[in-house]
Amino acid sequence: MSTIETTPLTRTVDGVEIPVAGTYALDASHCEVGFSVRHLMVSKTKGRFSDLTGTVTIGEDPSASSVEVEIQVASVDTRDETRDGHLRSPDFLDVEAFPTMTYRSTSVAAAGKGTWAVEGELTVRGVTRSVPLVVTFEGAAKDPWGGSRVGFTAQAQLDREDFGLTWNQALETGGVLVGKQVTIEIEAEAVQQ
Repeated sequence: MSTIETTPLTRTVDGVEIPVAGTYALDASHCEVGFSVRHLMVSKTKGRFSDLTGTVTIGEDPSASSVEVEIQVASVDTRDETRDGHLRSPDFLDVEAFPTMTYRSTSVAAAGKGTWAVEGELTVRGVTRSVPLVVTFEGAAKDPWGGSRVGFTAQAQLDREDFGLTWNQALETGGVLVGKQVTIEIEAEAVQQ
């Protein structure tokens, strides 16, 4: 009986399962950068960016890991074409002048079992600010085509006005049309290179 040798997809460091060291390219068809923001002070509007590229580099020492992502801002989708057009306009993302936004990590540190604190710089509309992500490794698998894949989720909070996204409209009843705080939720799948 022959034995098929398999390459490990994960390793254990300090009692935590993480991907094997290497460079992983984001698979845009299995990634989503989602966001939600208060609308009319009573509910939340949700949307997503689906056109992105990037790499996740897992270091032998996990703290030497990094991530770089570029998002095509025109891929914004809130399921309302009129609203999406407004978000693409100079009032908000100004996709003609700033077609991409980027995120580049500056540090990675363990933040609990299976959770990582990733500090990084987000650039939107030419403005760069530090945005921390809370990242969870979701697992690894071999795909049917022989590739090794890893999955991550991440969350962040940011103030859109920090990036010059200040458009708003006052409401008769008090408050504003669009909230300042934005919740970011990321689902990412990447293929080892």
